[in-house]
Amino acid sequence: MNIIKPILFSAIAATVLTSCGGGAKVLSTPIENIDSIPLKVSPLTDTQKHTWGHLDLIQDTIPGMSVDKAYTEIIKNNEGKTVIVAVIDSGIDIEHEDLDGVIWTNEKEVPGNGIDDDKNGFVDDVHGWNFLGDTYNEQLEFVRILATGDETNPDYARAKTEYDEEYSKFFNYKTQYDQLLQQLKGADELISAKLNKSDYNLADIETIEAGDDEALSTAVAIGKYILGLGFEDVNAAKKDLNNGLESISERLNYNLNIKFQGRKTGDNPDDLTDIGYGNGNVMPVKDSESHGTHVAGIIAAERNNGLGVNGVANNVKIMSVRAVPNGDEYDKDIALAIRYAVDNGAQIINGSFGKYYSPHSDWVRDAIAYASENDVLFVNAAGNEGQDLDVKNCFPNDQIDNGPEVGDTFVTVGALEPKYGPEMVAGFSNYGKINVDVFSPGAKIYSTVPGSDKYDTKGGTSMAAPAVAGVAALIRSQYPKLSAAQVKQVLMDSGLPVTVDVIVGGDATNKAPFADLSKSKKMVNAYNALILASKLK
Repeated sequence: MNIIKPILFSAIAATVLTSCGGGAKVLSTPIENIDSIPLKVSPLTDTQKHTWGHLDLIQDTIPGMSVDKAYTEIIKNNEGKTVIVAVIDSGIDIEHEDLDGVIWTNEKEVPGNGIDDDKNGFVDDVHGWNFLGDTYNEQLEFVRILATGDETNPDYARAKTEYDEEYSKFFNYKTQYDQLLQQLKGADELISAKLNKSDYNLADIETIEAGDDEALSTAVAIGKYILGLGFEDVNAAKKDLNNGLESISERLNYNLNIKFQGRKTGDNPDDLTDIGYGNGNVMPVKDSESHGTHVAGIIAAERNNGLGVNGVANNVKIMSVRAVPNGDEYDKDIALAIRYAVDNGAQIINGSFGKYYSPHSDWVRDAIAYASENDVLFVNAAGNEGQDLDVKNCFPNDQIDNGPEVGDTFVTVGALEPKYGPEMVAGFSNYGKINVDVFSPGAKIYSTVPGSDKYDTKGGTSMAAPAVAGVAALIRSQYPKLSAAQVKQVLMDSGLPVTVDVIVGGDATNKAPFADLSKSKKMVNAYNALILASKLK
């Protein structure tokens, strides 16, 4: 389900290891404590909010990936070899103003002729493939297990327990959201009339003197409570609450509905040999299916075109592989999607999806091994439940029970917030010293979304993974002779080491060294990565 790490460069560090092109210096000494860098205490500007993942920790005191610095000081002339990045996701708005110039085209396929011109087994796969067909909503995997009625399934009891907990939780959420929206609606009518404007914030409400007007006094109390939950203004509260209610309703009506049948492809999802399903339409079914478009923009939105955002990487072509519905993905679709991407020239795959039940996890693991054997890097989102992946399995993964990895090109990414210090790890981000490799910007990320060339802010490890995929694309573009395994090692070895204690899983009482949350102990840095890559043969 759509869900939501080489060495520090700085004049303040002490030990110089060596110097390389352009006078950049590689430093071997990590930051020893949080006081080494001034904390960002002032609110981010609008520009910083939209670009923070590209900023530099030293220059901006924001834990970005030094992307802008990499272009300014290293890439400069913007040259490089074109890299194909496959985005296995919910589909991509390939007509978006900031993406239409970076979409992969299968030059061997004649559009719309109904013929498999390149004989790859997929008819009219001009920009990728859609393994979902017209499917949009889907159940979660543990709900599918219950829907079979097979109590002999070893996961059935666990699935039943989780289902009961999840359904009760989201039913209660729906009740709370309904009540909040109803209260806000009534309060908003009185407050907006009193203030004579409809775009007020908490500070505006606090100026109201209700006097003996009991109804207004109640409205003010409600307004203060709701906007005090952290909303910027009343319109933001309305938008977020309505979006939340829509998401909760979809969870109850589709994801957690045992009787719901969403798949419309006509194949048997439990038969890996039953192929030939889907179609070449890689666009989202509707605008709200925005996940894949947002991910694609993070990686490769057209740079410096005067439009909404800059992607991390230049010289990229995005291959759209639609395989992730509004619910849990099927293992079969993911396994075949990985193989499609590899067979059609992708050098990097971004997988911003995941789940905790995987009946055919071996199919996906075999596909991951296939990608590794064919020199393809797979960048994987860690997941958004604030869990330790070393003790709780999340799929896809490249090993069984923390055992040997099936390849050396699989990178799992945790998410950072735009604030250096104890709160820098996103509260939702999964972590794990064995099963998470690196961290990168993933909270409050501004990028492309479908529909009339729109943009929006989203958060999740789903946003952190494409940030790393973008840096990997930069490396493969500038240094095309490096293998996928070498690119992974560069990502891990070149990150910024962080030695401070951070809040884990969003629990302020649970702090741990940042170094304990991932294998590399680092956060990805594009500038460092390019310098280290230049030293490899």
